[in-house]
Parts: sequence; C-alpha cells; structure tokens
Amino acid sequence: MTMDRRHFLTGCCTAGLVAAVRGNVAAQRTGARGPVDVHAHYFPEPFVKAINEEGGPPGVSFDLAKPDAPIFVIGGGRIPIDVTYWDLEKRLKRMDGQGVRTHALSLTTPFVYWAEPERGAALARLVNDSMIAAHTAYPDRFVGCATLPIQAPDLAVKELDRLAGSRAIRGAYLPTSFAGKELSDPSLFPIYAKCESLNLPVLLHPDQAAAAMGAGRLQKFYTANTLGNPFDTGIAVTNLVFGGVMDRFPRLNIVLPHAGGVVPYLAGRLQHGQAVRPETRDTAKQPFMEYLRRFHYDTIVHDPKLLRFLIDLVGVDRVMLGSDYCFDMGYERPREIIDALKLSGADRDRIYSGNAARVLGL
Repeated sequence: MTMDRRHFLTGCCTAGLVAAVRGNVAAQRTGARGPVDVHAHYFPEPFVKAINEEGGPPGVSFDLAKPDAPIFVIGGGRIPIDVTYWDLEKRLKRMDGQGVRTHALSLTTPFVYWAEPERGAALARLVNDSMIAAHTAYPDRFVGCATLPIQAPDLAVKELDRLAGSRAIRGAYLPTSFAGKELSDPSLFPIYAKCESLNLPVLLHPDQAAAAMGAGRLQKFYTANTLGNPFDTGIAVTNLVFGGVMDRFPRLNIVLPHAGGVVPYLAGRLQHGQAVRPETRDTAKQPFMEYLRRFHYDTIVHDPKLLRFLIDLVGVDRVMLGSDYCFDMGYERPREIIDALKLSGADRDRIYSGNAARVLGL
C-alpha cells in the first residue's frame, strides 16, 4: 500500500479500515505469543490525511512529496519516517525481520490535545478505530494504546467508555505533559480513575520536550531528544509521585519510555531531596525509591550494562521490550540488548513478552 497526496484511506469506520489493512490474514502465523514491543509508534493514514488537509498544531505536517520517503515536519525540523508507520503489510515484514511478534501501537507527537475539544475527540476516535482495524485484521500482531482528548477529560472518559472491553485496545497513551500542565494536574484524575477501574495501563511518551524545558539550551547536538526526552520523563514521574497520583490511584499501572529516562539514575537524589526539603517532605506517603516498582519500564537505554542496572534496581518483572519503532533513536534489533545480558530463559521471556502480556492483558 503506498500513500501520496491524492490517495488516502477514506472514512474512519472500523469495517472500512479492516478491509484496507487486512491483507492475507490466513497467511499470518498463529500460536504462542512471541516478543511484544510496547513502544511502537503508528500514524494511521486517516490521521495523516486529517493533519495535512484540515490542519494540525502550528508547524506540524507530513511531507509526502516522495511517497516512499515521507518526512514528519515539526517545529521547523524535518524527520525522515518510514512508510511502515501506516503500511501494515510492510510493517509486518519488518517486524518479522526484527524477531518481534506483536506491536502495541501508539500515536506519538503531535497527539490530539492541541485541538479544540470536539475535534480532538474526533481525531482520537479516528486513531483508535484505525488501531481496532489493525487488530481485527491481524489479531496476534497488533494491539492498540488509546489516544485520548485529554484537554477535555469528560470526552476522554467518554472515549474510554466507548473502548471498554475491546480486545484491540490494551492501554491508554499520554504525553508526559500537555498545554503547560503536568501529569499531577487534577483535571487528569477522572482519566486515571477510569483507567484504573478498567485495569487499563497508562503508557507515557515525551512530547516536544525542548519546548517544555526551555528550547534554547537543547538546540545543539540533537539534545532536545537525547537529553530532553529522558529528563522530561523524569519530570513527569516526579509529578506523579510528589503530586500524589501514585498514592491516589494505587492500582494504576504506568509504563515509562526510554527505560524510565533519568529516573532510575536520579532516584536517590530525589529521595534525599524529599527528606531534607520542605517542598516534597509531605507530598508522598513513601520515600521516592519505594515508588520505582510502581512503574514498568521499556528496554530503550542503549547499553546492556545500563539495562542490567535497571533490572537489578526495579526487578526483572518490571521491564518490557521496547524499540521506539521506527525513529532513528530506537532499536532496529530490539532483542539484541536483552540477549546481551545472558539472562535465564525464564527472565528473558519475561522481558520479551511475559511482563507485557500481564500488563496489557494479552
């Protein structure tokens, strides 16, 4: 399936999308669950069309002048992306080459919170229906993490109610901050409560970290990503812990990207600050490090020694395979960093798929 300016999937009803992405379902191998990638991004064609034709947030568009080499335009930058963001048949071949069985699909930047509430809700439905279609066509290869209009919590809860019980939607996907608000903002509490009641994990991803943290010092050397994203995750986790979210919602599962960002390596410093500074002394019920096992972490840390440190710190049952598919800062061979640790077969399989199956309810 190719995509140019004139040819997109039309409509967003699930039946039509299923027909468009189904391919040869009978040829898809079934059987035991293989490796599960919990950090795999997806731009459905209808979403791309909506951004290009109806407008997106300032500075965001998709350059499709070369259909086989699309460009994601954001913040004045041009990021090459792969057609497998939306071409699922080609994605399956690439997944097979990576040794990955299942992708937990997720929309990343620009999310939908920048839009007026009703349009944001419509875009969220469009994305989520595309994920349902992908799962329906390839049920053992794709599940989805719901996109939500978090700028309108009532509409976000309504969308979660619409998706409740879906075999396709296995999590909710949120940015680490939005519209100047942190994840401890009380406006998000109804969303957390609904996810907790549905036993639906919340997966996080940084969103334009440079803008959130001060763009001036993150312009050089691609540090808006290499440093900005992991620090942005750290800010989000700090707000979740010290902002009382983890105590208020004790059964809420949260999955952190990029191996937790800076959190595993600054947790001791945060805990010390909690002990000596009045700003944090009474904001959480437990010492900061006691919350580390409340989170789950993907494997995107780019060095086996650091992945070993993470496993030793939080436990092998809290770590799950992730690739950041298919950005250049991710893994093309996401199993290699796990295999390099020479874990027992049981522990390796937990990280490959067992932990994800438990958290996502696969």
